[in-house]
Amino acid sequence: QVHLVESGGGSVQAGGSLRLSCTATGYTGTSACVGWFRQAPGKEREAVAATWLDGSTTFGVDSDSVRTRFTISLDNTKNTIYLQMNDLKPEDTAMYVCAGGRPDGRTCGTARAFFEYWGRGTQVTVSS
Repeated sequence: QVHLVESGGGSVQAGGSLRLSCTATGYTGTSACVGWFRQAPGKEREAVAATWLDGSTTFGVDSDSVRTRFTISLDNTKNTIYLQMNDLKPEDTAMYVCAGGRPDGRTCGTARAFFEYWGRGTQVTVSS
């Protein structure tokens, strides 16, 4: 069973940076899709970035604002997925959730359909 645990959220002023971490357990190989989503109050969950667990390919979203400021990366030795967020803006305030696809999955991207497992999330609050 795949289990995802996020950490690293907090409160920061606009223009600041945070690095979120997600520790994934239950994957025996690196053929799996993992990613980050976020959900603000009253809004739908939206993708932020995704990657194969082996780091071979990363997937961004259409939003230039997100794609140019947020970077997904991995530490394969720890099965940890990071989300580096720079130049944070108040509109980035949301619960950030780590997502995992099926073990030995064959497809990956930022669509929710690629993911079956979800963490509980870590809150990010950006003040102006």
